[in-house]
Amino acid sequence: MSEQIQPLDRRYKDWRGVVVHVVGFDRAGDRVIFMRTGYPHECAQPTEQFRRKFTRVL
Repeated sequence: MSEQIQPLDRRYKDWRGVVVHVVGFDRAGDRVIFMRTGYPHECAQPTEQFRRKFTRVL
């Protein structure tokens, strides 16, 4: 991750009920970076879209 990305360690559930691990927030790109179980690459979505489709798991 670059220095523009704020590291995070949070769990969210997507619109299908699948839990993802949020690993960072890219302020410059206004996007959330997360990992899906069993998928080796980082995924990213614009912050506004992420807020609509994901809910935090505590």
